[in-house]
Amino acid sequence: MKYLIAGLGNIGAEYINTRHNIGFTVLDSLSKESNTIFFDARLGAIAEIKNKGKQLLLLKPSTYMNLSGKAINYYLQKEKIPIENLFVIVDDLALPFGTIRIKSKGSSGGHNGLQHVEETLQSQDYARLRFGIGNEFSKGRQINYVLGNWSDEEKKLLPERIKIVTEAILNFSILGIDRTMNLFNNK
Repeated sequence: MKYLIAGLGNIGAEYINTRHNIGFTVLDSLSKESNTIFFDARLGAIAEIKNKGKQLLLLKPSTYMNLSGKAINYYLQKEKIPIENLFVIVDDLALPFGTIRIKSKGSSGGHNGLQHVEETLQSQDYARLRFGIGNEFSKGRQINYVLGNWSDEEKKLLPERIKIVTEAILNFSILGIDRTMNLFNNK
């Protein structure tokens, strides 16, 4: 059984430690925990890990956030992974820092990366995990905030929050989306 775990973000050194790249950061942490590395492939960087007999293909699209659906669709097709085995990790401005919201389906909620995934797959029926980045910015400064680096306080708390997300990903492949939501949505 194969799963596609897509962490959304932007490629390039200027984006590495930004809030918008939490999807990449989470997958980097998971690959490190699993002693595997990413390699460049078509439309993204990929790594493969095994989790209790399940094969997880980790994907960091190189298409930039707003065209993420292209890479996700390619790997779903190429690897013959059903949409119910897709799990997408993104940032969310509407949630306080570190808050985790897992859903089995739903709208993009204004997130450009999710919107492109939705349009490309012609479906909202895929699992996603939204990682709260907060909204501590002044009017007109949203882009700078989202593409900005974590604050010192956030940096201290980030490893613990990322660990919870990596546990949620591993549980998704074993327990399914409903039980994973029950276990992790209030953590």
